[in-house]
Amino acid sequence: MTRQNILITGASSGLGKGMAIEFAKQGRNLALCARRVENLEELKAELAQINPNITVVTKALDVNDHPAVFEVFNAFRDELGSLDRVIINAGMGKGASIGTGYFHANKQTAETNFIAAIAQAEAAMEIFRAQNSGHLVTISSISAVRGFRRAMTVYAATKAAITSLSEGIRVDVMGTPIKVSCIHPGFIRSEINETVKTVPFIVDLETGCKALVKSINKEKANSFVPSWPWAFLHWILRIVPASTLRKMS
Repeated sequence: MTRQNILITGASSGLGKGMAIEFAKQGRNLALCARRVENLEELKAELAQINPNITVVTKALDVNDHPAVFEVFNAFRDELGSLDRVIINAGMGKGASIGTGYFHANKQTAETNFIAAIAQAEAAMEIFRAQNSGHLVTISSISAVRGFRRAMTVYAATKAAITSLSEGIRVDVMGTPIKVSCIHPGFIRSEINETVKTVPFIVDLETGCKALVKSINKEKANSFVPSWPWAFLHWILRIVPASTLRKMS
């Protein structure tokens, strides 16, 4: 099935922008939202050069403004006539070890990555239930499979919550035309990790986003991308001793 009208949150940069470019190449109409409107307008112009035959609509959205999430999603649905796929991508990676005085940063990451994701899922699923069709996509992380230390502690916890949330929604709509996919990216170079120097198996943004879009289009329940090495390594991560995890992070 071709999902023609695709909404992506957090589309002004990083994975969101990269996925928008790949979907534009495939001829999909795009509903793009983020806080940085100027970046969205630049992206819209870039997408028009890539494929002038698609419709691209943009709106400002801070996903932590929960009423605005519903308003923007419904406005996109009205403008495009339907929403065939919603990709919950907006997120952040601020944080530090628990108990070191950075509660504000950990709280901000938790609220943006999980509470705001619930609002986005609610808004998307209301539309999909009314349409009796749609594809909900959540962007989790390879870090969802274990707990990690330092700046990754809360981030990994939010991604584990996203994976669990996605499965719960999937079970709830099982047997209906509504599909739910949870994508677990490995290390893809983007704004969220641009200051991290040594990252194992990291790939550039274009390579990572091509893998993401390919995986999303397959509409599997859970995917680990790029498939090499993460489709294999996520099983190893689940069983390595905590002492090994400590050395890795």
